[in-house]
Amino acid sequence: MRAEVIGVGTEILLGQICNDNAQWISARLAEIGWDVAFHQAVGDNEERIAHAFELAVSRSDAVIVTGGLGPTQDDITREGLSLALGRQLRRDPDIERFLRERFASLGRLMPESNLRQCDVPEGGRYILPQRGTAPGLVVKTADGGRIYAVPGVPAEMREMMLGTILPELAEIGGPSAIVSRVVKATGIAEARVAELLDDLFRGSANPSVAYLAGGGEVRVRLTAKATRRSAAEAMLAPLADEVARRLGEHAFTTSDEDLDEVVGRLFRSRKLSVAAAESVSGGGLAVRLSHAPGSSAFFKGAAVCYTAEAKQTVLGVSRETIEGPGIVSQECAREMADGARKLYEADVAVALTGVAGPEEHDGKPVGTVCVALSADGTTESRTFRAPGDRDQVRRWAEQSALDMLRRHLEGLPEPGDPVPSTM
Repeated sequence: MRAEVIGVGTEILLGQICNDNAQWISARLAEIGWDVAFHQAVGDNEERIAHAFELAVSRSDAVIVTGGLGPTQDDITREGLSLALGRQLRRDPDIERFLRERFASLGRLMPESNLRQCDVPEGGRYILPQRGTAPGLVVKTADGGRIYAVPGVPAEMREMMLGTILPELAEIGGPSAIVSRVVKATGIAEARVAELLDDLFRGSANPSVAYLAGGGEVRVRLTAKATRRSAAEAMLAPLADEVARRLGEHAFTTSDEDLDEVVGRLFRSRKLSVAAAESVSGGGLAVRLSHAPGSSAFFKGAAVCYTAEAKQTVLGVSRETIEGPGIVSQECAREMADGARKLYEADVAVALTGVAGPEEHDGKPVGTVCVALSADGTTESRTFRAPGDRDQVRRWAEQSALDMLRRHLEGLPEPGDPVPSTM
């Protein structure tokens, strides 16, 4: 069964708000096996709203529209729906009685403009709200499709979706579920991922394979449809394992975890602590390390040292390094990591220095990032060029530091594991 989601509101088109309602609705529809084929956004114009409805019902079995059900002059979803279907709006006395009682219970006099919310297209029905004043609408089309209109306020929309619309659509669609798993990889280009998975992409429609790159990582989305969620999950499990195997050390999760969550889980399982020293990332790495659940058990702190003087006085970077290779160098990053480990008495420390832009610094071009790790008996570092603007360079820097921590931790034994014999 195919569904379509329409967001009504000029504020969406002006970029003043994100249409998060459409994302939430699509995710819930997938859970009951409905394919969302289209999203539309339309402004507060009666004729354009009507056209959006006409297009949607021509190609979808169910249409869900959010917004435009309030009492003001620009709330015209009802009128647009009436125009699209050629059905008159009728004022429903039960809705009017409900609204007057709701206002009275709040000790308020109902404005007459709220009576617009009592209008229902001929042959339609309504969904009374538990919160707010905007009733939802349900209308069957001539060819058996359904249109659901719900308020744009997220809490009110979700109430009607969960209480009425999703159960109805689940019954119409029958037993079905669409399930996705996401394998994430970092340190590898999207094009290379596509090459490694080309036969999987071309050879299977269910499960399907898709790619999305951004923020220094590549997401491989695997999606399966089956009569039961458990059956769809069983279809995805071997495919996710195969994708991870092909991506090798670049793959860091098969369950859509963020990289900071993976790193946090590894630190907790190995009962180790970490500290950070930052320059180019300006504290962003500390934010991501502290974002991981249970971070207070492993994250000791971070020193954000932007200037050469701060690197010297706080982290103990040598004058020879600053005057020699410079503050944007692997040598400086290694000394920053050593200094942070000593400063916070941590088991592991990671450091970042580089050039976020917009101008080159210390003779290094924009996008240069140096990352280093310091642990007991181990020091490692690397330099790379990150693409994009300041925000993107900083994000790639954070990602590289977290990935260096991940690879280091994955190479360590779990506490209690037997130590290999040296005999």
